[in-house]
Amino acid sequence: MDAHTLKLERREVTGKKVKRLRRAGIIPAHVYGADIQPASLQADERELNRLLPQVGANIPVSVEYDGQDGENICFVREVQRHPVSDEVIHVDFMRVDVTRAVSAEVPLALVGTSAAVSQMAGTLLQSLQTLLIEALPMNMPAEIPVDISVLSELDSSLSVRDITVPGDVSVLNDLDDAVLRVAAPRLETETFEGEEGESDAEGESADGEEGAEQAEG
Repeated sequence: MDAHTLKLERREVTGKKVKRLRRAGIIPAHVYGADIQPASLQADERELNRLLPQVGANIPVSVEYDGQDGENICFVREVQRHPVSDEVIHVDFMRVDVTRAVSAEVPLALVGTSAAVSQMAGTLLQSLQTLLIEALPMNMPAEIPVDISVLSELDSSLSVRDITVPGDVSVLNDLDDAVLRVAAPRLETETFEGEEGESDAEGESADGEEGAEQAEG
């Protein structure tokens, strides 16, 4: 896997003064991790917003900045967002050793068509959205495809052990954890409340007339 590249600059502004950077379209960043000194950096807001959706937390990023020798292969470890606007206000990058395995949550991508859903009106229920994967940084998959065409019957299901992953990665989830299930459609029973109400009303009317007749008698 080729790493995405992001160029950062050294940041001198810290503390509450970083608000001025954000107003200027500059986002504070921090790089730390294996064999480097932590560094306070800054990124162009547009470049960062373009990058983050592409890499998530499991795709490596080659981070470049002045004063650092060699290549820094990093993962996005934390993205802080404004509580109201949801705009990115700070990003942490963790440098990794490309020769040592790391773990990351990798999203599941559903492929194919389930006959139980398309032909039998079943409902596809997904219990897990990601798998916890261990792999060398450059072997970490962007996503894991899950073929749902095998779900051909109502109440059929898939667990972690049923998902095929590349040979150079390991799954850290419990193999018996449920991932997908096709639930049978609910059968709706019809009620005739209106007719029951009418019957009751008729009964009450009849009782009333009967009582009136007895009174007259």
